[in-house]
Amino acid sequence: MPKSTIKSTIMGKAYEYACIIAIEKLLKKIRPLDIIKNSSLKIALDRYNEVDEKTQKEMFKSATAGIKTIIQMEPKIIEDGKDKLSISLQPDNVAKGGDIRDILIIRRSIEWEIGISVKHNHAALKHSRLSNKLDFGKVWFGINCSENYFNEINPIFNQLKNYKDSGKLWKEIKNKFEKIYMPILNAFKIEFDLLYSKHQKTIIEKLIFYLLGSNGKDYYKMIHCKNNKTIIQPFNLLGTLNKETNNNNKPEITFGKTPLPTKIINLSFKENSQTTLELTMNNGWAISFRIHNATTKVETSLKFDIQLLGQPSDLFYKVVEW
Repeated sequence: MPKSTIKSTIMGKAYEYACIIAIEKLLKKIRPLDIIKNSSLKIALDRYNEVDEKTQKEMFKSATAGIKTIIQMEPKIIEDGKDKLSISLQPDNVAKGGDIRDILIIRRSIEWEIGISVKHNHAALKHSRLSNKLDFGKVWFGINCSENYFNEINPIFNQLKNYKDSGKLWKEIKNKFEKIYMPILNAFKIEFDLLYSKHQKTIIEKLIFYLLGSNGKDYYKMIHCKNNKTIIQPFNLLGTLNKETNNNNKPEITFGKTPLPTKIINLSFKENSQTTLELTMNNGWAISFRIHNATTKVETSLKFDIQLLGQPSDLFYKVVEW
């Protein structure tokens, strides 16, 4: 794993623990807390202890600013202060099932929960993989890819297996963009367009939910930025966030339901790029799919870095300085 990836993982986990500390300090005098002692919490603590004191303080300030803002959006967190609030870090493997929420805040007495996806200096959506053993149609939409798709990609991934078995490095492969990246992206594009032509309603309904990693649930994304700012972005796809309490206490900061696309306009290669497709939809949504090798040595799969290029102009987010 590249050093930059290792560092990013450490910082991300450390920031998760800073959020737990911030939640505890902000809420422990308001209501009883149950911070779940699981392996995810221990890993986050270990990573937090690996970073220097200055970074810890910055993370804590950032997390505190972000959690304070979420409390202003979710009055049920502090309502009445009597029943127990459960706080837990989710294990990494839940993300494989589509749930990218890192922190869960739960009030079991009223069957209520919110999730927070915390990010350290990045806002990527997903890091999905492509291979001849992975059916992206089934994983993303619940619809199997065609036989033609696998017939197109199988020879390419079989060649990658040969490279892997011989211990080749990616930098040793000549014309990898023309021979590997572009043919795989072309096959992906053709299959995506085919699935959309046959199952438009299903593709539209499930695409954003999959790419945002909501797993059918609304959540908040909280991003720690380098410039002493924290960004809070609610993805209120189902309209379950930002509700008033049972005692009619309204949120201090309000926002509406996240507007979803209703049709796909185009999926095509980014201009002058051999590695990136760009998906344009209505209602302001645009997404890029950049394919890349995540390791120095050749593997039998390739990774997507999926980024949000465009979003509805009225999609709510809050920038908090600290």
